[in-house]
This record gives sequence, structure tokens and C-alpha cells, in this order.
Amino acid sequence: MLEIGTKAPDFTLPDQNGDNRTLSDYRGKKVVLYFYPRDNTSGCTKQACGFAELLPQFHEKGAVVLGVSKDTVASHKKFEQKFGLPFTLLSDPELGVIKAYGVWQEKRGRDGKPTMGLVRSTYLIDENGVIVRAVGNVKAADNPADMLANLD
Repeated sequence: MLEIGTKAPDFTLPDQNGDNRTLSDYRGKKVVLYFYPRDNTSGCTKQACGFAELLPQFHEKGAVVLGVSKDTVASHKKFEQKFGLPFTLLSDPELGVIKAYGVWQEKRGRDGKPTMGLVRSTYLIDENGVIVRAVGNVKAADNPADMLANLD
């Protein structure tokens, strides 16, 4: 994972509507950038719905929420529509941003053998594009409330 105090790597990725989004577009706002393994899985759904439920409070504190996974734009669109997600989901099938943020790591597969995969992680980026919080191996259900509490 990237260290607190470092400049967040800028990026451009397509959102669930196929529109390109760039991190620098959000300069002047706090950004909660969360990386999750896969659309429509139980943990990822709990996490996304938690962010959706708390989104007005994130906005009150001057923050936007961006979710990133390696799923396709089409998968993100279905995920957004199925659960009424009111925030941006970014598609990174080439793993460029996922790797740049250090969340593509070796983990244990279900068979106990090492495998590479996305580790559920969240960054809080300040208005100037600097990482002020970095949390790896987050608990999906608790992550939205934890991040909201860190905005104070």
C-alpha cells in the first residue's frame, strides 16, 4: 500500500457509464478511494451499500466516494442499477491503478495456495491530492462508517 503523506497517483479510468474520470478532477474535495474485489459478491455489496447509505454524510463533509475494481464497465453498470448505487464505480481490468496503489497482492486462495488478487483497501485523499489515511484488509461492512469517522 502507499504511505500516508505521499501524493496519490493520478489516473484516468472509465466509470459505470463509460465516461472517463480522472482523480485530479476531484481536486479541492476529499476523496474516499476504495478498492474492492468484485461486483455482486456479498462483502462487496455490503461495502457498496454502506457507502451508498452514508453518502449524504460524506458529501456534507466535502468528500466524494469512488469505488474501483477490475470488473468491466458493463458489470459496474449492472451493479449500480441492481443496488441503486449513487456514486462512481471505476473499471480497471488492466490493473494499472490497482497495482499503482499497491492493492494487488499475494494472498491465500481457498485451497491455501498463494495467488495474486485485489486486497480490499481504502484510501482517504485530501483536497490537495495527498494520502491522509490508508487501510488494507478492511472489513467490508465496517469500512464506510470507519472512513466517515476519519473525515472529522
